[in-house]
Amino acid sequence: MAQDMGASASRRTKETPLHASENALFTLGHSSMESSGFVGLLTKRRIELLIDVRSQPVSGRFPHFNGAVLRQTLESEGIAYLFLGEELGGRPDDPAVYGADGVVDYRARRRSYLFGAGIERVEREVQNRRTALMCAEDDPIECHRFLMICPELVALGLCPQHMRKDGSIETQERAEDRLLRSTGFADIAANTLFPGARMEALEKALELQGRKCAFRVDPNLVGRW
Repeated sequence: MAQDMGASASRRTKETPLHASENALFTLGHSSMESSGFVGLLTKRRIELLIDVRSQPVSGRFPHFNGAVLRQTLESEGIAYLFLGEELGGRPDDPAVYGADGVVDYRARRRSYLFGAGIERVEREVQNRRTALMCAEDDPIECHRFLMICPELVALGLCPQHMRKDGSIETQERAEDRLLRSTGFADIAANTLFPGARMEALEKALELQGRKCAFRVDPNLVGRW
């Protein structure tokens, strides 16, 4: 069972907040892109490191995104590849982070020791090179990279930017606003005078969307592995 490090992480965030790195942090989903188009997005943003946060670095429909193939493609373009799916993936092996309904509980996952170690690794990498986190979904608000990983990065003073397959960039704040609107908090998204209310609404929105998008298994299997 993963160890709980939520209290220590909370203390660190409140007492010793980190400043945003000079190096940019991006996220993107490979979706159905061709290899050349995908690499083109990375080179356009001068990405030096791609961190794969898929639980399993494979794609049956798009084999050019299988981990070994992708690593080779990226390295030929001078881009490093790092797999952190075990630490930051959205389909964890830890039964302690699944609810009784079989759905991954993103809050519980964020409190796990392994997840914390993954976040610390991302934090270190961003200090040294321009980094992108990659999963499969194009839309960040439908992916665990935004719903589960980004809140922890934001708490550390990092500001993710979300690359879309059409080449556009969506800021973290705009993605949050879109999430708030889609989950019934449009009045909060439009009102910036009360940051405390926004943070509270955002946590609720993340929880609602997380339950909608998170990986799920047969509830009868929870606790049996």
